[in-house]
Amino acid sequence: MPRLAPTRWPALLLALTFLCIGSLPLHAQSYPTGPIRLMVPYPPGGTADLLGRLVGQRLGDALGVTVVIENRAGIGGSLGAEIVSKAAPDGATLLLGNASTQAINQSLYKKIGYDPLKDFTPISLVATVPLVMMVHPSMPVKSVKELLALARARPGQMNYASGGAGSTTHLSMELLKSQTKVDIAHIAYRGSGPALISLIAGEVPLMVELMPTALPFVKAGKVRALAVTSARRSPLLLDIPTIAETVTPGYEVASWFGVFAPAGTPTPVVTRLNAEVVKFMSTPEMRERLLALGAEPVTNTPDEFGRFVRAEITKWSKVVQESGAKAE
Repeated sequence: MPRLAPTRWPALLLALTFLCIGSLPLHAQSYPTGPIRLMVPYPPGGTADLLGRLVGQRLGDALGVTVVIENRAGIGGSLGAEIVSKAAPDGATLLLGNASTQAINQSLYKKIGYDPLKDFTPISLVATVPLVMMVHPSMPVKSVKELLALARARPGQMNYASGGAGSTTHLSMELLKSQTKVDIAHIAYRGSGPALISLIAGEVPLMVELMPTALPFVKAGKVRALAVTSARRSPLLLDIPTIAETVTPGYEVASWFGVFAPAGTPTPVVTRLNAEVVKFMSTPEMRERLLALGAEPVTNTPDEFGRFVRAEITKWSKVVQESGAKAE
């Protein structure tokens, strides 16, 4: 084998360097190499499942692979989140996380098996879902102001239902109680379904529930909507004011959903996923589909999403502490 002249070594090393650098984008472009698992840490049929299947279908179309939805419920969503936190950081396993899995549960449970900041790489928000404050039609109130006035006249005598201790349907009311200094007792049910049945039957007078679940009963006149919890009015209930504009400026609660990858996922993969999510979530079709569910498409950069999650952790840890909420 002929020996290379010493004077040729620098040129050869330079050529090899450029070859390696030039190959990096090809590796990024090769993602994904197989199916992707999107973990939805809640049972089939709920808001999270509906959103997960919409996102999974569009992500699969964008990347040209199959996205398999895996429903793994338990511990308020933490079971599925923990599985993703321990998955290989290669972009093949993703999580549809929300306020509970990434911001509330670490304050609510003694141990959840993962750190919502250290064990995940945020990709992007995909949607926010407002909640609706509702009362039984027999209640002699037609606004949040009237409701609070009645509660102050009957301290400790009024109850409200929720889908469970530590849920956004519970903590949204606790946040309102903290900001307005009213005494309304909490009755926790095992899920929103039983709580709604109790509200419609008149067994409990008040409840705050996610828009997709509440809307059919509001439209049917089974319950009376007083306000929405989001910062802006919902396009589906434009005549219903926000809590912020009626009684307590700055009040805002929304059940949000976003895509996360395990910590350590390569930056090119994160960038690709974010670009695809932002692209298909911004289409008129997706906006129309989500608005019909009572959700609003929202996207951001990984850095913005990370800052958002940190702010949510701070916000909800304070609410959990002040309310004394405990996991069931």
